[in-house]
Amino acid sequence: MMADSAAESMRSAWLLTLLVLLGPLSGCLGASPSGEAAEQEAAMYPDISERHALEWNWTDSYSYVLEPGPYTALDVQEATFEVDTSGVWETGPATSNVHLSYWLPSNTEMGEQVPVIAVVSPYFSYGQPGSESGATNVVGAGRGEFIYDNYIPHGYAFAQVSVFGTEESSGCFDYRGEGEGWGIHQAVEWLGKQNWSNGKVGLYGKSYEGATQWEAAVHGSEHLATIVPISGTTGLHPLLYKNGSAEARSQIMHMNYFGSTVDYNGDDLDNICPDIIEGLFAGPVTYGMGELDPYMANYYEEREHISKALTNYNGSIYWVQGMQDWNVDPHQVFPWYQIFVDAGFDVRGMLGQWEHNYPDQWSKHNAQDSGYGGEAIQNMTRWDWGQDLFEWFEYYLKGIGEKPDLHAQIQRNDGEWRIEPTWPPEDRQWNDIALDGCTKNGNSVQGISGSGGTLASVVFECPSVDEMRDTLISGLATLHLDVQASFDGGQIFAEMQDAETGLRLGHATMDIRYHQGGSDPTTVLPGQSLTMLMEFQAIDALLPAGHGIRLVLTETGEDYLAPACGITCPITVNGGTLSIPHLDRDGSNVLLTPQGADAANNQ
Repeated sequence: MMADSAAESMRSAWLLTLLVLLGPLSGCLGASPSGEAAEQEAAMYPDISERHALEWNWTDSYSYVLEPGPYTALDVQEATFEVDTSGVWETGPATSNVHLSYWLPSNTEMGEQVPVIAVVSPYFSYGQPGSESGATNVVGAGRGEFIYDNYIPHGYAFAQVSVFGTEESSGCFDYRGEGEGWGIHQAVEWLGKQNWSNGKVGLYGKSYEGATQWEAAVHGSEHLATIVPISGTTGLHPLLYKNGSAEARSQIMHMNYFGSTVDYNGDDLDNICPDIIEGLFAGPVTYGMGELDPYMANYYEEREHISKALTNYNGSIYWVQGMQDWNVDPHQVFPWYQIFVDAGFDVRGMLGQWEHNYPDQWSKHNAQDSGYGGEAIQNMTRWDWGQDLFEWFEYYLKGIGEKPDLHAQIQRNDGEWRIEPTWPPEDRQWNDIALDGCTKNGNSVQGISGSGGTLASVVFECPSVDEMRDTLISGLATLHLDVQASFDGGQIFAEMQDAETGLRLGHATMDIRYHQGGSDPTTVLPGQSLTMLMEFQAIDALLPAGHGIRLVLTETGEDYLAPACGITCPITVNGGTLSIPHLDRDGSNVLLTPQGADAANNQ
């Protein structure tokens, strides 16, 4: 008994000693923070549902994180390194240089390794002599400043990278091509391997600077941890054509960029590759020849990035898209958003009713018209965007904080924000509206000429969708039109409106040769009857109770070209089915966002 008592005393003593020793380490062992530590964490990472009640800095042209960081930016550094390009161009230089500039946070002077956020662009020193934008070693106005001001103080490096053939990067200006992607990949690799780097690279940017992120993702660098494409193009053909309907810029896109990036000096010949010549003909040939244009397939396939990224990329995606963007249409994102979710990627979305702008770009939001985001203006600007992105970077580039919720923040056309698990929501229901039950005015769609103008149109006035309740249209509505062709060509542009108010809800467009949907045309015979499988651009809109839908069918609309066949190719519309995706919501997932009297975006 005495031995047992001694042993028990010994165990108690060891236990007491262990508790004393472990006490200071308890925070490292997963214990919940308390006191001051808990308050600091709450200030750094507030719940998204609480942000509307916090104070935000909305005195600038972009948003800020809640808490400023402790570090300062060191002086800019520049780097130029050589890349083997012998295998990417049929002609052109065997080696090319990538040029970039970067800013390190002051904690790197103490030997700390940090992640880097990079913008990859053709726009550094862009344009004709005398009208150039800034070089890579000057922090880009607005968006570069946004990264510089918000994230360097929190221990992130920031880099600006020029693509091949622009600024001080040499080689061919290979617009969205394999050569351009190879140079971007090498820049990611270089940034991830520096002695000051923790090996994690995040890419950020809008439009072309969103496209460069997908070009990088194609190569699947182990260093590329996250991308933040903001209205970024995912492929060239779907950017310029929607079901065969050509945007006006489709005719000059490649050569316009090339002409704007050359500086007309002695090295310009090094910038000219075979794809420059292909790009010159890509638009007119595809527009005029349609299904007779197999030659251009290779050109567009090389510049299709998102399906290749689906296979090769291993990082996360924070997708930002303007639902009213006509520059980079939402079909660049949907249905790819769900495809990446289903493939196991970490995906988050911020989907607002802005145009080709950033979520916090309030000075641009106030230019939007009614039916094009105007009704959402008062609640459009996301002053918490800098914070939202900060928490994303903290986790995916530093491994700090809780894993961000993988949801979609979606704004309705009247301004209301809500949080959905994904978008389009998987629990959406469908309401099929037979056009035979609608009032029809007109029989055919026909243009005046190849330059545009309407000679004949068709309008369907459909009865109330729901007499008792508002209808939340959410997703990709479809319009299957039963038509008769008069020629191997012709086009229908469909605008969906609130029949009571005339408010625009969305649009769809299709060249009849692409009637099966997608990007593969087929020859249409004169007099052939067929069904055009049209799909609307993404819609999240409220249709009030008792209101019906109006469909206005013309040969073209907005920034789309009229069909090349002009007056010779009317399309007879016989009927069809409009399918509306809609949701039932009780308001529990509504997201209140930071707004204030001084932040009314149309002031």
